[in-house]
Amino acid sequence: MPNITPYLERNRAFAASGAQADVPEVPFVPFGQLYLITCIDPRVEPAAILGVRLGEAIVARNVGGRVTPAVIKDLAWIVHLHENKTPDADWFEIAVIHHTDCGSGLLADDDLRAGYAARGGWDERTSLRMAVLEPAETVQEDVAKLRSAPELAPGIGDLAVGGYAYDLATGEVTTVVR
Repeated sequence: MPNITPYLERNRAFAASGAQADVPEVPFVPFGQLYLITCIDPRVEPAAILGVRLGEAIVARNVGGRVTPAVIKDLAWIVHLHENKTPDADWFEIAVIHHTDCGSGLLADDDLRAGYAARGGWDERTSLRMAVLEPAETVQEDVAKLRSAPELAPGIGDLAVGGYAYDLATGEVTTVVR
């Protein structure tokens, strides 16, 4: 049986529930007015740790939950849509969450990093910068990247941008920077 089979069964139950009918239309502002940037780690599932429900937030997930050029470009599109299609709508917060015991910390290992670069991944310098070893430090760096990104200007000044740290051991999310 393929790994996805139980999820397809869950999807049939979801589709039968009608929940998909109660989501924002394009161009949309999520109900929770939140753009969340977090890690791909399955231990950091936004629906589980924050209770995010369908239609409440835009969720961007990548290695370490880091703010990359791709994340900035995606966010620039959402800012542009808001400014041009829903200017009277309330705007939302951008929340960056990094977490303890992040697998991206393995990018600090010289051998793993070199092998990844050789495989065609990020170059070694970029890989090392992507490592989340101290979430409270890296989340501050990423919030600063968002606030200074030219692609997000001038609209970023109108948005709340915050950085948070999730502790895998306690399950708690704490505010690092607002």
